[in-house]
Amino acid sequence: MELHIPTQVAILSITIILFASISSSLSSPLSPSNLHPLVVDSMLEHLNYTAISEFRLLNRRRILECPDPNPFLQINVSGNATIGNEEYLTVNVTGVLVPSDSDWVAMISPSGAKVSDCPLNKALYVQTGDLKDLPLLCHYPVKAQYVSKDPDYLSCKKKECKEYKDGECAVATCGATLTFHVVNIRTDIEFVLFTGGFVTPCMLNRSNSLTFANPNQPLYGHLSSIDSTGTSMRITWVSGDKEPQEVQYGDGKSQTSEVSTFSQDDMCSKVLPSPAKDFGWHDPGYIHSAVMTGLQPSTSYSHKYGSDSAGWSEQVQFRTPPAGGSNELKFLAFGDMGKAPLDDSVEHYIQPGSVSVAKAVLDDVGSGNVDAIFHIGDISYATGFLVEWDFFLHLISPFASRVSYMTAIGNHERDYVDSGSVYITPDSGGECGIAYETYFPMPTPAKDKPWYSIEQASVHFTVISTEHDWSENSEQYQWMKGDMASVNRSKTPWLVFMGHRPLYTSGTGLGADQRFLDAVEPLLLDNKVDIVLVGHVHNYERTCSVYQNQCKAMPKKDQNGVDTYDHSNYSAPMQVVIGMAGFTLDKFEDKPSDWSLIRISEFGYFRGHATPEELRLEYVNADTRKVQDTFRITR
Repeated sequence: MELHIPTQVAILSITIILFASISSSLSSPLSPSNLHPLVVDSMLEHLNYTAISEFRLLNRRRILECPDPNPFLQINVSGNATIGNEEYLTVNVTGVLVPSDSDWVAMISPSGAKVSDCPLNKALYVQTGDLKDLPLLCHYPVKAQYVSKDPDYLSCKKKECKEYKDGECAVATCGATLTFHVVNIRTDIEFVLFTGGFVTPCMLNRSNSLTFANPNQPLYGHLSSIDSTGTSMRITWVSGDKEPQEVQYGDGKSQTSEVSTFSQDDMCSKVLPSPAKDFGWHDPGYIHSAVMTGLQPSTSYSHKYGSDSAGWSEQVQFRTPPAGGSNELKFLAFGDMGKAPLDDSVEHYIQPGSVSVAKAVLDDVGSGNVDAIFHIGDISYATGFLVEWDFFLHLISPFASRVSYMTAIGNHERDYVDSGSVYITPDSGGECGIAYETYFPMPTPAKDKPWYSIEQASVHFTVISTEHDWSENSEQYQWMKGDMASVNRSKTPWLVFMGHRPLYTSGTGLGADQRFLDAVEPLLLDNKVDIVLVGHVHNYERTCSVYQNQCKAMPKKDQNGVDTYDHSNYSAPMQVVIGMAGFTLDKFEDKPSDWSLIRISEFGYFRGHATPEELRLEYVNADTRKVQDTFRITR
């Protein structure tokens, strides 16, 4: 795929011109007086995929000296010095002489990381667009909270007398209590007290170091299918232990894990190091993967994973998916999920709807009515800040450890400048698909070829990478063509095409790529694809049966008033955008095209029920759990 560098330069030039007209609308902490002009321009250029905020710009700030001689000031953590696999830690700030709404606490990992300035690191920040004068913050916090999150802090209700004179209090100080949600990230942590807000930070004090009780603990297990038989399933988990472990399952069976990891040297860069190479790096530990064999499709089993030396996970009930060619499949699908803090913290990158969607999905899986889940791109939004993967895996593990969790790669997993991705953006923060493919090993043909197909019951799923070359002469195009042409429609009558970026969207965000549409759409028509499921745009949208921007057929209401697409008289695929699982929602155009039938901008997920006779599909609102759109495809 040819990369259009002049187009990118033109976009950047337009961005610089636009800044003059909209900079006045930016809040003062992000104004040109606080940031180098090139940094402000990069904020606008990257706004849609880096969610710029004061906290995310911390690594670009000048670190000030703190002229605070306060001898009473302390920060400490209640409880034990060792932490469990998941805890809500109580952080106490005491001895404050003058409370300020600019005081804040950062969680740092590893403990002892430098949180002052890094005068030799100027070059490492240029790739983020930052040419700000030195010094710059050396280490990026995992998360942070303003001390005023304690409502009693600014009013000094937690008052202590530190010095008495003539029987009366001569010096009184104030305090606060904050709660931080922490999961096992294997490295020790500490809490650091700053003042000056995120704009002009300076460090006041540090807590003692805290360690995890078992840094080697096997955690965050998730399942995936390796083929279409339903007789084998892969389980992948994370541990601080590099020695092989095992999964025990079924009636006394076990399999030994293969162990992999990645390092800073594996992260993607051009000339200057990416965030994943520098301030966003966190040791991923070791990723274990084992294939459970000798299973029966559509059957419940239990599993646990680990070792006697590293510890064992809890025993979990799971269900194998139905074999390809069988009668019934119940699946969920969504894109663009990510994660959000379970406390009052700000973090590197927050997807506000992710927690409610995860809870709703867990309830659905817990009902026993889900055979598989498909997450089609923009998985964790770690984007080069590697600790975010642990928080994401913690979020999905309760349901991803119970049913097959299949994924597709998105721009925030793969794209980086001059990395071979179709799109010249820094969206992956330098991960370039390496973290994604390590955490989520799908049945792909080879490394950095993240496309595959899988059959479950009456459905053939063709899953592609929109970030790798899909032009007519590409390897992926030829694979798509061969895969869809080989489908036995008497065995699997339904053909579902999945990829991250849309072919059609009425969203007001980045939109669809006409080159992608021109290249891929004829293949979909030639192979009579029933439905296209995509993400990237953060809303829900359903189309008519559409080809070349024209409705070739409209659904008709059945006797229950449900829109029904009759594919016994096939005309074109119908398409659904399902990127509403976490990321801040996109709005719609005021005057959408005729092919756009249903548009919902609320957090939720997609639910499917397939039999040989029909596909019944629905959009579920995660907050209300109500079905807000239902349609059928018949043949």
